[in-house]
Amino acid sequence: MAIPLLVNGTEHRVDAPSGEALLTVLRDRLGLTGTKYGCGEGQCGACTVLLDGKPVRSCRLALGTASQKKITTIEGLAQGEHLHPVQETFLRAEAFQCAYCTSGMIMSAVALLDKNPHPSSQEIIRHMDGNICRCGTYPRILAAIRDAALRNR
Repeated sequence: MAIPLLVNGTEHRVDAPSGEALLTVLRDRLGLTGTKYGCGEGQCGACTVLLDGKPVRSCRLALGTASQKKITTIEGLAQGEHLHPVQETFLRAEAFQCAYCTSGMIMSAVALLDKNPHPSSQEIIRHMDGNICRCGTYPRILAAIRDAALRNR
């Protein structure tokens, strides 16, 4: 039986077991490869997507759990040719080196700023704590999120 999914505003019907990881479905069945496989344990944040606006680790989320919910991936943030403000500030701050973690970082940052448009640096750090950057660009990531928050004013 096909499972209905609403991904980036588009309805899909996916013929997959309900226990299959959402990450696998997004990447292998829908071709949305912006969401990355990192650790497979939900610890690194590379696979973060928004589920009804909340950040979740798609590597640990069963497809059946995501059905009937609004899923947003990194591909769904831009409006046509216009990047999301968080994407713009990450580019401007050069908040990545290898960029493997970047989509998960951006998705977590978007969720934070949607919930709290003007977080303190400590609130940003606390919220982003589950996203790992192996290149260590944390100061630039923090600067990018602070810049995006300032643009919200």
